[in-house]
Amino acid sequence: MNKIAILIPCYNESHTIAKVIHDFQKNLPSATIYVYDNNSNDGTDVIALQSGAIVRHETRKGKGNVVRSMFQEIDADCYLLVDGDDTYPAEKAWDLCKPILEKQADMVIGDRISTTYFTENKRLFHNFGNRLVQVLIQILFHSSIHDIMTGYRAFSYEFVKSFPILSKGFEIETEMTIHTIDKNFKWIEVPVEYRDRPSGSKSKLNTYKDGYRILKTIGMLFAEYKPFFFFSIVSSCFLLVSFLLGIFPILEYFNTGYVYKIPSLVVASMSFVVGVLFFMTGIILQMIEKKHRKLYELYYMKVRRRNEK
Repeated sequence: MNKIAILIPCYNESHTIAKVIHDFQKNLPSATIYVYDNNSNDGTDVIALQSGAIVRHETRKGKGNVVRSMFQEIDADCYLLVDGDDTYPAEKAWDLCKPILEKQADMVIGDRISTTYFTENKRLFHNFGNRLVQVLIQILFHSSIHDIMTGYRAFSYEFVKSFPILSKGFEIETEMTIHTIDKNFKWIEVPVEYRDRPSGSKSKLNTYKDGYRILKTIGMLFAEYKPFFFFSIVSSCFLLVSFLLGIFPILEYFNTGYVYKIPSLVVASMSFVVGVLFFMTGIILQMIEKKHRKLYELYYMKVRRRNEK
């Protein structure tokens, strides 16, 4: 098993991939570098192979699919995931890997937000999106992680082999972060300087399409990991509508002995029933989620024992 495996998912990064590989060879000479090519048409895979990396191909489109294959196929004590666009400093590679190898953390996050990200990144809506995702996860999952969507991370064997990847695209970073928080993994943030893409290199992240997917992932994982909280919020909305629409027919009945606002009373009654149903749904799903959490802990223990052998 490799001590350190450097994982580089790539799609059309011919302008930068050779430099990225050489930089990491220089800073982590004992590591094995894997480049997973995701249907590039600019010769990225050929350049990576000539530069000394082990090249494999993932034909299913999307970064999430690539990371899934990497995690399934490669065994290592420490996994260092980095983009192939030369935006992350290879000089910080050991700082990310050391806490993993010393068993101080299960995931080490290369934090761009606290350093140069907002000055180097020239896409305004990317900056706004990062802030929005950061705030949402901090509120919904009670997290203090600064950089939710960084592509520069290190992982332990136990994390990689017990992480059920469901994402297909760029929402994979958000899924990793929420999984770490929810399953109580040990994590550390290491500040890293971010630099914008060099001339000729184009971002594959679509601001609106991928932004929607990321927000959708946050919502789905919130409902999955915290169902009682999620459905209590939905229930409260229906109960509030029920109260606002129903208070006037009720007051009307006590004052006159008659109800003239029949439609309001009907809608209020329906909203009340739906609100109660959502509340009960949250209770049931919370019990199921707790059972799944217990099963996950048992599976994690098996993975950990297998790594210790």
